[in-house]
Amino acid sequence: MLLKIILLALFFAVMIGVGIYCRRTASDVQGFVLGGRNVGSWLTAFAFGTSYFSAVIFVGYAGQFGWKYGLAATWIGIGNALIGSLLAWRLLGRRTRLMTQHLQSATMPDFFGKRFFSNSLKVAASVIVFIFLIPYTASLYNGLSRLFSMAFSVDYVWCVLGMAILTGIYVLVGGYMATAVNDFIQGMIMLVGICAVIASVLSGNGGFSTALESLSRIPSETAPALNGAFVSFLGPQPLYLLGVVLLTSLGTWGLPQMVGKFYAIRNEAAIHKGTFISTFFAIIVAGGCYFLGGFGRLYGQSIEYTAAGTPVYDSIVPSMLASLPDLMIGVVIILVLSASMSTLSSLVLTSGSTLTLDIIDPALAKARKGVRMTDRKQLLCIRLLVVFFIVVSSVLAIIQAKSSVTFIAQLMGISWGALAGAFLAPFLYGLYWKRTSQASVWASFITGVVVMCCCMYCTFTGKTFISPYFTSPINAGVLAMLLGLVVVPAVSFFSKMNRKEEVDSMFSCYDSTVRVRAAEALADETVED
Repeated sequence: MLLKIILLALFFAVMIGVGIYCRRTASDVQGFVLGGRNVGSWLTAFAFGTSYFSAVIFVGYAGQFGWKYGLAATWIGIGNALIGSLLAWRLLGRRTRLMTQHLQSATMPDFFGKRFFSNSLKVAASVIVFIFLIPYTASLYNGLSRLFSMAFSVDYVWCVLGMAILTGIYVLVGGYMATAVNDFIQGMIMLVGICAVIASVLSGNGGFSTALESLSRIPSETAPALNGAFVSFLGPQPLYLLGVVLLTSLGTWGLPQMVGKFYAIRNEAAIHKGTFISTFFAIIVAGGCYFLGGFGRLYGQSIEYTAAGTPVYDSIVPSMLASLPDLMIGVVIILVLSASMSTLSSLVLTSGSTLTLDIIDPALAKARKGVRMTDRKQLLCIRLLVVFFIVVSSVLAIIQAKSSVTFIAQLMGISWGALAGAFLAPFLYGLYWKRTSQASVWASFITGVVVMCCCMYCTFTGKTFISPYFTSPINAGVLAMLLGLVVVPAVSFFSKMNRKEEVDSMFSCYDSTVRVRAAEALADETVED
């Protein structure tokens, strides 16, 4: 117990110390929200990766999908690395940095407002972010509750409060740069920790070959005729597995807290390095988490079950870790705490800046006949809203723990589906296609939100949404994304393109020459990375 407490105290001290050290970079709005657009490759790549993977992945998704699909769940981690990281950096990184700097945009809703000449679009996007990031934020706490109860016998409420206070301190003091530096430290912990945990769990089951053999003898309820279903190449339910891969990989392209990392990157060299660093990080962390979860069936006798006899998925990974040595349990606690706090800090910073810059400041300016908030007042407002989001998400997490909504994946699937379904298509087309119309963006917003709200309604009322396949929030989220990718070009072809000359001017930011076209390399090559 003393060792665990020492590790936690050291971790907390480092996080707060980084926040204090970075306070000078958070003296204005650009510095607080974007780090002055001067963040290097390692910090950006780790900030992207640690915002991507949290306790939701390590405890909720790894346990649930490892139980359902066995070792085939590792494909989810591979998809996260190749689609969610490598392809996202290649297709979005450079163009996002160039276009948002040209538009002087600091948030995704602001991008929609300026790119499509509509303040209403900006407000609508901000409302969607506000509504759907809060349940996502609340879901982050759940993964910690069982681990802390296992290791310290600490009540869930104290766990939530401790995490919320610590995250609030270093975000409020140091802003984006403190978040990025802490993400780097937390990312290194995650890389080392997941490798150590996998080795320990496999060792406790007689080694890899023995664990694999034991897993191969367990029959599948969904594919009883498939021998060794949980060690097979695609698992017992390939179509359902594909849905998880698509939502957790392609879905990141439409999440504002993920795309926002590209706004702040320093230069072309940082994009090149960051692409490979982020992909490597995802392979190790995401691939490792799902690979570990694939052995969850070996602990079927020790996990919790509902009254109906179905597994409590959030209990699977903690049950796997309960028999580890004290030192390894301490490492796991720090690992999951790192994963959760990095994502939490990114979410609250995104929410606070979006609400301030895209709703409150424009509304006040309209009421005061064009007089906007000063930079200092904007900064104060963002910090107050960061506190507000932390408090609200903490309260929701505590209420959720006492209610029937207990699965991490349920809330995260709904949030990811709504955000990605609404934003992915118009953001991607808006970066690449001049013809993307304002009407098509509205259509995508409506489609994504309506699909996920219908799915959520059916989930809580016990009704079937479209078909049994789409009843899952995961698959409904994939449907919302794919519909958006079809709806945006379809509506754009039949609607008017707004202000063609101004759109041409926007896209000219890709054509200014440095050593090559700006779409291939940023202009500030002389800045050392």
